Amino acid sequence: MKMKKFINDPANLTTELLEGFALANQDLVRLEEDNTVVNKALDQADRVTIVTQGGSGHEPAISGFVGEGMIDISVVGDIFAAPGPQACVNAIKKAEKGKGVLYIVLNHAGDMLTGNLTMKQLKKEKDVRCVKVVTQEDIANAPRENADDRRGLVGCIPTYKIAGAAAAEGKSLEEVAEVAQRFADNMATLAVAVRGATHPATGSPLAELGEDEMEIGMGQHGEGGGGRQTMKSADETAEIMINGLINDLSIKEGEKVMLILNGTGATTLMELFIVYRKCEALLKEKGIEIVANHVGELLTVQEQAGFQMFMARMDDELLHYWNAPCNTPYMKK
Repeated sequence: MKMKKFINDPANLTTELLEGFALANQDLVRLEEDNTVVNKALDQADRVTIVTQGGSGHEPAISGFVGEGMIDISVVGDIFAAPGPQACVNAIKKAEKGKGVLYIVLNHAGDMLTGNLTMKQLKKEKDVRCVKVVTQEDIANAPRENADDRRGLVGCIPTYKIAGAAAAEGKSLEEVAEVAQRFADNMATLAVAVRGATHPATGSPLAELGEDEMEIGMGQHGEGGGGRQTMKSADETAEIMINGLINDLSIKEGEKVMLILNGTGATTLMELFIVYRKCEALLKEKGIEIVANHVGELLTVQEQAGFQMFMARMDDELLHYWNAPCNTPYMKK
């Protein structure tokens, strides 16, 4: 079946979407060389700054969260592809305002290669202090004891928020990195898909599922998660996924959590709210309190139908940072 998308030349996808994004949000961001989206207030920053990277095609992630209280520079790669390390080095040097830079990288092969090469090159820069934090919270493809093998999913977004708030309050680079790492170490995500996406530049399907199939554990780009099964109801799916997250994090009665349902592109808010309703009931039965939440699209995979369910263990400090002010195109508090 022919792909139907409102695009022009596929070779210009990333350039054109970033141009449009920057024009639509020119009060908050500017587009600079190397496909970098920059916080317009960066020049006045007297604090730790935050740089991240990732492929395009996942909008609003990641550039939709550039602005005060979250990301200072997003380095954007082509569709579903990591940017090159030199662009990241340049961005980190630009972001350094004398207080250091936190560099947040999602755990995918291309991003990790770029991240590691970037950190290696930065060792030659005498005037740049940078700490890297990796988000790796997909419980489907590796156990917690092998967390370095876990893929990064929507967990990067709340990590940006919490780290950005700590930076805005004047915390040191070491303190901001500690807060980000503590949050990252206490989060987990599980994704489900009922229909795969297509690559917008080629029209190739990222994953194919049968008419009555769903897959719990599918990765960001259609990678298998070993959970292919017959389609379940909203309540059944919610119970499978919420129990998986609770077990992975060893959440106990009396604890507080953040819960995010992230639609991946083609699943309606109607469906997400029905699933969220069941999640709330299941957690209440177990004596677990939701103190922070979000239901909507933060990180999409084109028209993939499904969602990512995210959970994180919360404490008073992390909740304070989550609720702190921010002003970005796709998150405002």
